[in-house]
Amino acid sequence: MPKASEIKKSAAIEHNGKVYFVKEISKLTPSGRAGASLYRMRMYDVATGAKADESFKADEIISLADVSRRNAMFSYVDGDEYVFMDNEDYTPYNFNKEAIEEELQFVTEETQGLQVVLVDDSPVALELPATVELVIEETDPSIKGASASARTKPAILSTGLTVQVPEYIASGDKIKINTVEAKFMGRA
Repeated sequence: MPKASEIKKSAAIEHNGKVYFVKEISKLTPSGRAGASLYRMRMYDVATGAKADESFKADEIISLADVSRRNAMFSYVDGDEYVFMDNEDYTPYNFNKEAIEEELQFVTEETQGLQVVLVDDSPVALELPATVELVIEETDPSIKGASASARTKPAILSTGLTVQVPEYIASGDKIKINTVEAKFMGRA
């Protein structure tokens, strides 16, 4: 079983007899108390969707919940529900827009490598690939002769996400985005 310092975002853990899905982790390093680091985790109860904030000491042992991951693709939107379909057996997985709002900035119909995280056969999260390819909808005109290491400019992508891109990139270009940091990586 891992220590609290080894838990990553998107992990499913068991705490106080319930299964929680970790959405955010922040490390707190107090100056006193012998310098023991604390890990504050924002978690969501898998069964009810209730939010919980807990702090754990760095060396506190946490038990992981049994999770499975299934390859899926975006299918359609039904009101506030986003439906993803399993790539193998075509099982639909419904997510409320609020639950996956952060991930939706990177998802289009063409997005490959999506995974649905399941706990007890119910979908709890959407796991993104390391990089996605998105099209630039709007940005300032490209500057002729601009070098790759020059200044950057904001670009609005097809999903509504705004990232900084080099000046030589133009509207309509397809670019690679790092999904962890939401940063430009290069042309696709």
